[in-house]
Amino acid sequence: MFMVLLRFSANKSAAERHMPGHQEWIERGVDDGVFLLVGGIRPGLGGAIVAHGISREDLEARVAADPFVEQDIVSAEIVEIAPWLADDRLKFLLAEPALP
Repeated sequence: MFMVLLRFSANKSAAERHMPGHQEWIERGVDDGVFLLVGGIRPGLGGAIVAHGISREDLEARVAADPFVEQDIVSAEIVEIAPWLADDRLKFLLAEPALP
C-alpha cells in the first residue's frame, strides 16, 4: 500500500482553476478501487491519499496524470508501506491483492 503526499508548491494560486480536473482525477481513483482514503494535510498544506492494490509504477503514472501535478500546483511524494499488523477492520490491507 502507499501514502501519496501532495504538498502545495509556489504555484498554489492556480489550484482553483484546475480543481475540477483534480477532483475528477480523485473520483476516478476511488471509483477504480485504488484510492481508499483521501484527505487534506492541515493546515491547508496539500492533500494525502492512501492507495492500495496497484504497483508503484502504475501509481506513479496515475499520480503524474493529476492536473495538480501536471501544472506544478503540488509536488508528489509516494511512500510505500509494508503493513504487518492491523486492526480487524483493516486486515484486508495485510495481503496485497494480485496486481494486474
